[in-house]
Amino acid sequence: MSLALRVAVLTTVAVAMTLGMVSAVVFVTVRAEFTSSLDDSMIRRANAAVSAGINEPLLSDPSTNALAYIGIQPFIVQSGQLIGNVQNDSSEYAKLKGYRELEVSIGERKVSARTVTIQGVPHRVVAVPAYKGRALVLVQSMESNRDALERLKIILLLASTAGVVLAGLAGWAVATNGLRPVRRLTEATEHVARTTDLTPIEVRGSDELARLTTSFNAMLVALDASQERQRQLVADAGHELRTPLTSLRTNIELIGQAADNAERSLTDDQRHEIMGDVRAQLEELTTLVGDLVELARDEPMTRDPAPLDFADVVNQAVYRVRLRAQDVHIDVDLSPWMVIGEPQLLERAVTNLLDNAAKWSPPDGEIRVRLAGGVLTVADDGAGINEQDLPHIFDRFYRSSEARTLPGSGLGLSIVKRAAERHGGTVDVTSAPGSGTTFTLVLPEAAANELT
Repeated sequence: MSLALRVAVLTTVAVAMTLGMVSAVVFVTVRAEFTSSLDDSMIRRANAAVSAGINEPLLSDPSTNALAYIGIQPFIVQSGQLIGNVQNDSSEYAKLKGYRELEVSIGERKVSARTVTIQGVPHRVVAVPAYKGRALVLVQSMESNRDALERLKIILLLASTAGVVLAGLAGWAVATNGLRPVRRLTEATEHVARTTDLTPIEVRGSDELARLTTSFNAMLVALDASQERQRQLVADAGHELRTPLTSLRTNIELIGQAADNAERSLTDDQRHEIMGDVRAQLEELTTLVGDLVELARDEPMTRDPAPLDFADVVNQAVYRVRLRAQDVHIDVDLSPWMVIGEPQLLERAVTNLLDNAAKWSPPDGEIRVRLAGGVLTVADDGAGINEQDLPHIFDRFYRSSEARTLPGSGLGLSIVKRAAERHGGTVDVTSAPGSGTTFTLVLPEAAANELT
């Protein structure tokens, strides 16, 4: 069952129940009103007859029984017996002898009213006190009331049926038109799944469904941007991987040719040079693959972050860089700063900053590392960065014209930015040609309750 059909069915059922309850209340109310009105009329007539001095001979005389002409049969109850027109002396009228009328005749009840069926027709029986030991009983047919109620029942049934049908049609129309944006979203989703086309759909109106469409379009835009980043990453990675792989293949082919042909044997110096080149290319390739794996993770931190002193992380990174950059001096001044984060990722980010500073520092240059109040600065005495390159140095695979002649993949600073963002921090750079470069990494301090 479709959603529109379910809405139409539920609407129809709700309207049917409402109309059924309303019709029942109307029918019961009208029937009670008819009965109450008839009782009031008969009681007034009975009291008027008693006040006029009606007695047994008058009731027994057909010529004087004026009430019979208007459809009312009068009787007197005396000592448990009915006294009235002899024409009414039948087994059917014996039903009129009831304890209620007897109680009225002996004064235990002021008035009584009930319904009996005589010859298949409902009659209303009303009794009022007449004189000592007697009660005047009036009997009137309710056939006209019954016919009126039957007509009312038919009218209510027809009106309710028509109301249910109209409610069903209206519910179907409202559901069909109201769910049209949902169907458009469904068709758009199926189109995306079938064709991978992420074109946003048209937004109509300003209601909740329009907001849903806007949210869906935002999701499509985000998905398209994610796919574009993935495609760009694959393209850039392929471009960057091609250089070390080509160099490795060339060196391996040289070694293979020398092994197959004695005339092309390599000297020890040539062999050491080739093997050194191979090791360098393997290290570059390993670094590049690690960087690509790190940058390919678009999810937030999923490892278990732990409280740590950022100063310890910086010290460990400085120790690593000093081992491979012995021709530069690293001046360190650190203050404790507790953070919540991933030590491996933070250490890699700081190492990338130090490696970048060491790469651009002149021989016997100095790298100044300072950590105070959660602000880490790494400053070098290098040639600086051109103004046109500054906005792009944190982009993936971006390398300035000067950097293309040096080892590297253009991913190190992207990892620094990613690490800062994953830890709720920021990274920035200031530089000018000929005056060195300063990177600033800011991380928020861990709250006191997070350190316990």
